[in-house]
Amino acid sequence: MIQNILKGLQVYTGAYDLISKLKLWKYFVIPMLISLVVFILIFVTAYGLSDNLGEWIASIWTWEFGKDTFTAISTFIAGIFIFAIGLILYKHIIMALSSPFMSPVSEKIESYFTGQPAENYTNVTFTKQLARSIRIGLRNLTKELIFTLPILLLKFIPVVNIFSTALLFLVQAYYAGVSNMDYTLERHFTYKESIAFIKKHRGLAIGNGIGFLLLLFIPVIGVILVLPLSVTSASIIAVDLLFDDDEGEHIGFEPFEIIENR
Repeated sequence: MIQNILKGLQVYTGAYDLISKLKLWKYFVIPMLISLVVFILIFVTAYGLSDNLGEWIASIWTWEFGKDTFTAISTFIAGIFIFAIGLILYKHIIMALSSPFMSPVSEKIESYFTGQPAENYTNVTFTKQLARSIRIGLRNLTKELIFTLPILLLKFIPVVNIFSTALLFLVQAYYAGVSNMDYTLERHFTYKESIAFIKKHRGLAIGNGIGFLLLLFIPVIGVILVLPLSVTSASIIAVDLLFDDDEGEHIGFEPFEIIENR
């Protein structure tokens, strides 16, 4: 698992060069704008609500002793809670709205690595792409919330809250990787087959998702580049797995030798 997570992260090292080499930047213009606008809206909303939620939680403490400390802790936890929920919504909104623009990217990457035109195995249209992406987004959103809410409650338990932060990060990373990889898998698998396939390779999905989340910590630039770099990396991972499984010939992660040698 750890090895696959590292492999999923390693692919990012060559994503930028591949985008430039295949002239894919034009496909990312609208998704990058969507990403920036949605992030700003969610960030402003989260910032405005954190104090209100913190004060509401602090009202549970009816004693004067330790009131200020409990209020400060409550506000901090409220900020994390709202940021986590906002990040979940941000991921699924931009990935759903960007899906029709990401499929051509994954097709060109598949064609580049295989040397053959990427076949549209599932006869995916623009409408089907959007509908499938929304379906996966809603499925991931539901499952992510089911896991995230209990983890956030662990924030109130000293010491345990340290581990809950890492667990929360991994959960968010996994579902980001799932959505990114499906832009390629949608041409080869049905919805259920795609989910089952990713579960077999969840370490790579987590690695891709970790890269997605780490990019968001880079002010402004990270929000703009997060989709191009993460989707390109996920497409490479998905193609590698698909054609390794189908033909027994591993496309390769070593590290991006395939890009340099073609």
